[in-house]
Amino acid sequence: MANHKSAIKRNKQNAVRAARNTHIRSTMRTYVKQVREAVATGDAAAAQTALGKVIPYIDKAATKGVIHKATASRKIGRLSKLVNALQ
Repeated sequence: MANHKSAIKRNKQNAVRAARNTHIRSTMRTYVKQVREAVATGDAAAAQTALGKVIPYIDKAATKGVIHKATASRKIGRLSKLVNALQ
């Protein structure tokens, strides 16, 4: 357990940041799942709208440092490829 004032503050900051990162990552995964489910059912319109929601969110996660920018780019590319294959 932290004994110094600065170490206590650091632990609090780490907890807040970890919670924020977990929320962003979890929400991103939910959006990705929605795109994949829409593609699996063959609903092109739903897949396109879900893709429109997930792309900015993935970019935001990369900007915040939750995921690496190359990972974000790869995810966006693969999801776009899936949705474009429906049309």
